[in-house]
Amino acid sequence: MLTDLALRCKASWEQLRIADTHTRNSALHKMADALISAKDEILSANALDLNNAEKAGLSPAMLERLTLTPARIDGMAAGMREVAAQPDPIGSMDRVDKRPNGLSIGVKRVPLGLVGVIYESRPNVTADVAALCVKSGNACLLRGGKEAILSNKSITQALCAGLEAVGLPGDCVRLVEDTSRESANDMMRLTGILDVLIPRGSASLIRAVVENSRVPVIETGAGNCHTYVDDEADLDMAASITFNAKCSRPSVCNAMETLLVSEKVAEEFLPKAKALLDTKNVELRGCEKTRAILGGGVVPAAGEDWETEYNDYILAVKVVSGLYEATAHINKYGTGHSEAIVTRNYFTAQRFIDRVDAACVYVNASTRFTDGGEFGFGAEIGISTQKLHARGPMGLRHLTSVQYVVYGEGQIR
Repeated sequence: MLTDLALRCKASWEQLRIADTHTRNSALHKMADALISAKDEILSANALDLNNAEKAGLSPAMLERLTLTPARIDGMAAGMREVAAQPDPIGSMDRVDKRPNGLSIGVKRVPLGLVGVIYESRPNVTADVAALCVKSGNACLLRGGKEAILSNKSITQALCAGLEAVGLPGDCVRLVEDTSRESANDMMRLTGILDVLIPRGSASLIRAVVENSRVPVIETGAGNCHTYVDDEADLDMAASITFNAKCSRPSVCNAMETLLVSEKVAEEFLPKAKALLDTKNVELRGCEKTRAILGGGVVPAAGEDWETEYNDYILAVKVVSGLYEATAHINKYGTGHSEAIVTRNYFTAQRFIDRVDAACVYVNASTRFTDGGEFGFGAEIGISTQKLHARGPMGLRHLTSVQYVVYGEGQIR
């Protein structure tokens, strides 16, 4: 059944790939309209998902990740319209080179084809992926988590109605309704049908797809993100960034998981930061120096705390000697996602940028900005932490490949 669904989706791509920019943009606007029109149905489905998730014992942070509100649905629709407003990458020529033999060789942007995405409990991903795929001329086969299945079905139904309203096949966006592990494994074996597979979610999900897929994978990364507070930091700014990076939405991959603090400012800064974090009852897991400053309420940090993506109101804290210990710690335990430094010293900031190996590096700003919408892409299909093809938030251009177009006048070799 999954193969049949994928083949239908792939067949629909043949029509989508030749649709002009106006048609694809019109489809996105109709899809956004359909989300708004179906808002009540989507919210009702989401309420059932939330009820089931609570019974299953999901943590409050993960429940927040699953939750849809009228404002979030409006945001999903707005994101689709923002994607429609983006320049169309398809058909554009990156360059044209004239060869000595008179041949003109152009590099043209073309769709990837059928994009498969395996993701977990965030139903907004369904709309984001569909928007980016339709705009870039790709069909998509979506397999969300069991926690969000009713929400995803309702969202997909609306999106397909929007596609059909402009004469494009609804099969361009299809949801795998079987959320068992077997369906994910089956997607990983759809060689010759799926052109690429993108996992979004926990480290264990991403690792399973990377290690087992026979389909080419674009690896998105778990977010073990760090903030380093330098000895020349504005400490009020650093406290504000710390609170935002950890607490604004702890269940997402760009949330901070480890706070590193220069020993020269630790005694002054840590109580200031803790006062803010306490307002959200953040559990601190600290090194010995952190515990000596903040007291016994801080849980002793174990080795695994430095490499854990908590997705919760938990924060690992370590006092370091300075920049070089901080960057060494980040490069050892980080996942290559998003890392930040707070400092007033320009040269220290540049050394941090040069030494940290991550897709996104911040100076005096929260890691929470690692997001396709915040980067001006309208939406994202994921945050790539690999170094081939795409890195960082993946927008429209990252969903394209190239085709060499060669113009001649009868040349032979």
